[in-house]
Amino acid sequence: MLPPVRVSDDDDDDDEGDMERSSGCSLCALATLVTALFLIAREDRHALPVIMTNIIINNNNNNNNNNNSYSSSNSSAHPSSSAPARHARSYPHLQGDTRRRKLYSFQRLFLRIDGTGRVTGTRSRDDPHTILEITSVDVGVVAIRSLTTGYYLTMNRKGEVYGEREYSVNCRLKERIEENGYNTYASAQWRQRHRAMFISLNANGKPLHGRNTHRRNTNTHFLPITV
Repeated sequence: MLPPVRVSDDDDDDDEGDMERSSGCSLCALATLVTALFLIAREDRHALPVIMTNIIINNNNNNNNNNNSYSSSNSSAHPSSSAPARHARSYPHLQGDTRRRKLYSFQRLFLRIDGTGRVTGTRSRDDPHTILEITSVDVGVVAIRSLTTGYYLTMNRKGEVYGEREYSVNCRLKERIEENGYNTYASAQWRQRHRAMFISLNANGKPLHGRNTHRRNTNTHFLPITV
């Protein structure tokens, strides 16, 4: 009689890793389909290409991170004297020169900064105060400035959202692509009880206080529409 064959723990780990990566891809594909159907139902077809592009970029980053993790696990399982150092996660799609965009919220409003520095939302596509310049100031960190008024989109320590003439640490915002393809913008300087505070607009076009926001709340989700 042949002795029983024993499957090594390494093989089990590899299979589990493959299943996790497959599950992640399936979830991304499902999120893409649901978001697309939702936008078509809302007749936001002009926003659909931006969301699809963001989802593809986010999915590629996740795949790259999974591959890096898989390579690192293999290296640790089979150590060598010249093992490569682990690379930090980077977001090349969030770096670059100044971009002119309109921030179109999930509430179907364009973010605007008027001549007094007041931040609101409008449904008008022709409002000149909705044209913004998004400039990368660090990896994953941007400054958003109104092209017509010159005011920077700002959040202070208390979570208040307004426009500010001069660039300061209050103007530094973390830009991130979420799983549904929308972007979120959180203060890079301030947090409330160890939680991030996000730029947001409610259904009436008023910015919410930063301490009342959450990444998963659709009030904080924006699409950067090319001007």
